[in-house]
Amino acid sequence: MTTSDVTLPRQKARGGRKADRRRVMGAGKQMHAGPVTYVVLAVFALISLAPLVWTAVAASRTNTRLAQTPPPLWFGGNLFKNLGTAWDQAGLGKAMFNSIFVAGTITAGTVLFSTLAGFAFAKLKFRFSSTLLLVTIGTMMIPPQLAVVPLYLWMTDLGWANHLQTVILPTLVSAFGTFFMRQYLVQALPGELIEAGRVDGASSLRIVWHIVFPAARPAMAVLGLLTFVMAWNDFLWPIIALTGQNPTVQVALNQLGTGYIPDDSVIMAGALLGTLPLLVAFLLFGKQIVGGIMQGAVKG
Repeated sequence: MTTSDVTLPRQKARGGRKADRRRVMGAGKQMHAGPVTYVVLAVFALISLAPLVWTAVAASRTNTRLAQTPPPLWFGGNLFKNLGTAWDQAGLGKAMFNSIFVAGTITAGTVLFSTLAGFAFAKLKFRFSSTLLLVTIGTMMIPPQLAVVPLYLWMTDLGWANHLQTVILPTLVSAFGTFFMRQYLVQALPGELIEAGRVDGASSLRIVWHIVFPAARPAMAVLGLLTFVMAWNDFLWPIIALTGQNPTVQVALNQLGTGYIPDDSVIMAGALLGTLPLLVAFLLFGKQIVGGIMQGAVKG
C-alpha cells in the first residue's frame, strides 16, 4: 500500500467534515434578500395598492371631474365631504355595526366548529370517518347559488326574514374550514400528546382546550382572517335575506348606486369606508397571522 492510498481517504474525510461544518455554520445564518428581490416586491406592492389608491383618489373628487378625460391621478379636496355624504345616504352607522356583529360571529363559530371537526377527522377513530370527510369535501363542489331558494324558503318559514340570524346561521360551519384544520392537525398535532393526556386522566374537553387549541392556534388565526374577510364581503345572500332597514355594509353600499345619475365619487367614498375595517383588522392582527403561518410552516 502506498502513501497516496492512505492520504487520499484521509483528505476526503477531512474535506467532508469541513463541508459539514460549513453547512452547520450556514444553517444559523439569516438569509438576506438582494436588490432584485426588493424591486420585485415593490412592484407587486404597488400593483396591489393601485385599486385602493384609485378608490381614495376618486372619493376625493367630484362626479364631474371623474367623467373628464384624462381621469384625475391625484387627490382632491372633497374626500371628507363625500365620506360624510356616503355615510348619511347609506346609513353606514347601523350597517357597520351589523357587519361587525355578523362577520365576528361567523368567524368565531367557523373557527371553533372547524377546529373541533378537523380534530375529529384527523385524530379520532370512528366508523365512516373517511366517507363523512369525502361528503364534507363534496359539498364544496356545489355552487352556493343552488341553495339560495330552498334556504330562503326555510328561513321564511322560521320567521327570520330580514333578521341577522338569517345571514349568520347558514355559514357557522364551513367545509373548507373543516378540511383546512384537518390537514393542519394531521401533521401539527402528535398523537402521543393526546395519548399522554388520556393517561394523565384528562377528559376530552380538557384535551381539546389544553392540547388541541394551542397546537391549532396558527391555523385558527389564518382561518379566522379568511373567514372574516369572506363574511364581511359577502353580498349575494345578505342582499336576498336582508333589506335596507337592517342591512350589512355591502347591502347598504348597494343603495348608493341608485338614482338617475349615480354619483361615482360618493360610491367610491362608500367603498372606501367599507374597506377600512378590513385594513384596520389586518394592521392590528397581521403580525400574529403572519407569525402563525410561519409557525405552521416550520411545524409542517
